[in-house]
Amino acid sequence: MKINQIIALVFCGLLFACTGTPKVTSPSATNNEVKDSTLTEIVKLSTAQLANASIEIGTVQKTPMHKVLKVSGVIDVPPTNIVSVSVPMGGYLKKSTLIPGTLVKKGAVLAVLEDPAYIELQQEYLTAKSKLEYVESDFNRQKLLNETKATSDKVYQLAKNDFESQKVLVKSLSEKLKLIGLNPASLNENTISRAISLYAPISGYITKVNVNMGKYVSPTDVLFEIIDPSDLHLRLIVFENDASNLKVGNKVSFYTNNKVAQKYSAKVMVITPNINEERATEVHCHMQEGIKNLYPGTFANAEIELDNAIVNALPENAVITWENKPHVFVKISKDSFKLVPVELGVVTNGKVEIKSDLGMQEIVTKNAYTLLMKLKNSGE
Repeated sequence: MKINQIIALVFCGLLFACTGTPKVTSPSATNNEVKDSTLTEIVKLSTAQLANASIEIGTVQKTPMHKVLKVSGVIDVPPTNIVSVSVPMGGYLKKSTLIPGTLVKKGAVLAVLEDPAYIELQQEYLTAKSKLEYVESDFNRQKLLNETKATSDKVYQLAKNDFESQKVLVKSLSEKLKLIGLNPASLNENTISRAISLYAPISGYITKVNVNMGKYVSPTDVLFEIIDPSDLHLRLIVFENDASNLKVGNKVSFYTNNKVAQKYSAKVMVITPNINEERATEVHCHMQEGIKNLYPGTFANAEIELDNAIVNALPENAVITWENKPHVFVKISKDSFKLVPVELGVVTNGKVEIKSDLGMQEIVTKNAYTLLMKLKNSGE
């Protein structure tokens, strides 16, 4: 009997020797494995690390946010502030000292021109005016005679027609003189001039000079261009896909290439209701008063605020990128933080819209990337 027991024990020993000790998973071990799988999302800091991290905590806040449309355009002036100056009656340029950039006041002399046609026009006017006095006197005389039947109606009617025609001729010649800058009321045989002066119709800066001394200019030639920059506006180009989202009154923030850090404010005033061949439309914006040192034709980049909605938002620094997706760190205990994916909306003035429901959970709003570095190191 003892021999059989010994043989059985030896057989069992050989069997365990061949198969080895079986691996047993305890409940506590299983829980540890589950906990280890969440270590890729949770970071825990020691007291010293927490002090050195200088993190700040906040919550999602209701914030007015704007959808922003980024466009480009130029600084411009309205058509009423740009004048192309021509001479109504051709002549030779006798005098002009203007160069581009010269500031002129309304009514200032831009140029002096000469031509025999000016003399002829003044002569025609004075001759017609003198004849008008004669035909008016003859008309008054024929009218009295006709009233007493001392002359026929035909003679009276001819005198009346001559008087009316001469009045029209004098009036038309008078307007021609005014058109070239001469005053008919002060014109007589002693004031006839061979020259006329060309006056500035508005105050502003000379931007183009297309003449030189001695050159003959015709009424179709543009001699000068004057721009009044006192009423600058912003002209933006908006493509058709975005044009339908615009409305008068939208706020605009813009800057020029030479002063990127300097932001200016404007407001949408006119939206051109037409899509051109480039599939875009023009939007004209009125600038905030007091803006200086901007010149017409300057290129500008702008952001148009399309709407104003109250949304849940966090500071931009609260959002980090992990595996090409936006995340935030949610505080789950005094020294532990969990990485949570979020869906973002628009970004305005350092705030970002959070579309995910975070409730009133405490969020790391500053130095979140410090936690991300700690999380990566823990994972490694």
